[in-house]
Amino acid sequence: MNGTKADIKSMDLEELKGEMEKAGEKSFRAKQLYEWMHQKLAGDFGQMTNIPKELREKCWENYSFTTLKPLRVQESKTDGTKKFLFELADGNTVESVWMKYKHGNSVCISSQVGCRMGCRFCASALEGLVRPLAPSEMLEQVYAITLLTGERVSNVVMMGMGEPLDNYDHTVKFIRLLTDENGLHISQRNVTVSTCGLVPQMKRLAQEGFQITLALSLHAATDEKRRKLMPIAEKYTLDELMDASGYYFEKTGRRITFEYSLIEGINDAGEDADALAKLVGGLNCHVNLIPVNPVKERDFTQSSPEKALAFKNKLEKYGINVTIRREMGRDIDGACGQLRRRELHR
Repeated sequence: MNGTKADIKSMDLEELKGEMEKAGEKSFRAKQLYEWMHQKLAGDFGQMTNIPKELREKCWENYSFTTLKPLRVQESKTDGTKKFLFELADGNTVESVWMKYKHGNSVCISSQVGCRMGCRFCASALEGLVRPLAPSEMLEQVYAITLLTGERVSNVVMMGMGEPLDNYDHTVKFIRLLTDENGLHISQRNVTVSTCGLVPQMKRLAQEGFQITLALSLHAATDEKRRKLMPIAEKYTLDELMDASGYYFEKTGRRITFEYSLIEGINDAGEDADALAKLVGGLNCHVNLIPVNPVKERDFTQSSPEKALAFKNKLEKYGINVTIRREMGRDIDGACGQLRRRELHR
């Protein structure tokens, strides 16, 4: 156990057992350490009271222990949504959002510092990608919010800053740790991974044996329109996306969610609804219409509630399962990346 410090919170139980063996410790110590980190949410090795002092010292010496420092917390006056800006060990910052619903508390986490996907309506993409997050840094957003709010988190959504499938291995490891019965044991069915449409990774994810929900950001029903909004559309066509979506359903039995941000005058006309219905009609899916969050660096405005409703009604006439997402935390920089940008420019 030497060299650069290993990230202990990103290790699964088997890896931790291997570490304990190498250190000449009994394997049950691994389970104790794991429970302190992932069930009791200890803040450091010093809090692990049933671990011998000598082992704790070995841990301090050999492992980094990821924790996040809350820099800012904003609370919505309308719905109690809380937005957190966390500082990482290297001084970078990420955002997470806590939302309270009747069915339980939901946390939206970031998977990268910044993002390189460049979607035109997104504040996260304005600075480009700084770096991916480690599994421990993703977990720690959930753990820190659990401790700060004093309430259990039942749903986790990977829709914050970054493209989770552009950080594929770490995202998969994070899901395994988050849903492990020896940790917080959040049900896989309560985990949603959002993607702008990285086709090969979508297919890989279908083979992981997960029961999570995959949410695909569509935002347009024709390739031409999608290319104007999302640079990734230059690489993968809608036909390829629909093929990958069908494959995901076939492998997992989990219906896919299509995210569609309604932007005034760009993708919210009756003909857009017709094209969308035609595109997704053959799939077992759910369409989530999102009033786009205005970002001051972009000139997009959200569709009126009347237009959103007309769009929804049209899709329903085609027999498509559709909802309009309730806006949460609008008064506290709801759009991903806005709080971090403000802090960077401060």
